[in-house]
Amino acid sequence: MSCIRFNTPAQRQAMRDHSPAMLTAEEAAALHPAPEFTESKLRRLRLLATDPNPKIREAVASSYNTPLDLFETLAKDPDEGVRGCVAKNEATPCDILRSLASDRSETVRGWVAVNYYVPADVMDKLAKDRSRTVRSLVKWKAQLAEEEGTAEEGAPVRAEEPALQP
Repeated sequence: MSCIRFNTPAQRQAMRDHSPAMLTAEEAAALHPAPEFTESKLRRLRLLATDPNPKIREAVASSYNTPLDLFETLAKDPDEGVRGCVAKNEATPCDILRSLASDRSETVRGWVAVNYYVPADVMDKLAKDRSRTVRSLVKWKAQLAEEEGTAEEGAPVRAEEPALQP
């Protein structure tokens, strides 16, 4: 007996007709708003940032609500994965991304290169990185920005620096 199912053309069309519509990020956010960020959640982030398990610290490093002092601490974490999560977090302040552009880990520098909010001077530095992988990521991101710029009139090639968190 086979577990492979062959649908008829009519069945496939019915599945397409009844498939859910894809939501934009804004529509999804409106349907599922993020809960309010409270003082108790901030205390929880601070506690979790000191957890011995690096996966827990990665969760803190990935949060958009991580405060500046925790970003600074986690950017110096001995675990490459934690530093990588700081590097790819779009809420990470630009000065911390600048410091991570000199990280000993090629992976961390690669995550800095693909972060949308990396300042132009950091991208210029990473374009000359000793790692071919990092240089390739910089080139790939630049090509994406060019394509986006030609597809959308006036689209920025490089993003502005995000505001620092309180």
